[in-house]
Amino acid sequence: MTRAVTAYVGLGSNLDDPERQVRAALAALDRLPGTSLTAASSLYRNPPMGPQDQPDYVNAVARLSTVLEPVALLDGLLGIEQRQGRRRGRRWGERILDLDLLLWGEREMAHERLTLPHPGLHERAFVLYPLAELSPALRVPGHGPVAVLCTRVDGSGLRRLPD
Repeated sequence: MTRAVTAYVGLGSNLDDPERQVRAALAALDRLPGTSLTAASSLYRNPPMGPQDQPDYVNAVARLSTVLEPVALLDGLLGIEQRQGRRRGRRWGERILDLDLLLWGEREMAHERLTLPHPGLHERAFVLYPLAELSPALRVPGHGPVAVLCTRVDGSGLRRLPD
């Protein structure tokens, strides 16, 4: 029997009713094989990280318990994106849904399809603030505690949405 690992997934959307897209993706995460959603952060609205000629994003972080290996979990995330209508366009451009595997236990890896922890996680307020809501004492391998990382980023553009 494979032991379950705690994984964290970043969710984001800025098209086609972003709040609905993120909530639908949270439900879909709980239906992945060998995986259960154990917690979800609040939803946050924030300006786009990339090109500014696009709508604001809605972001959240999910905590999962999973027996899936990292690349298998990534494949599950990509399947959810596809089922919700994700079409790949310009880099950091608008999207119906973006799911990023942020952390998989304490695993550090550089695979052709996946880097753990997610590159840039430690620099992005729209990931760190929701992650801190779930697990402030969590340590990001190679970067330190989430609560400390939050003090190093500008969260002034984030707006927590009502539940």
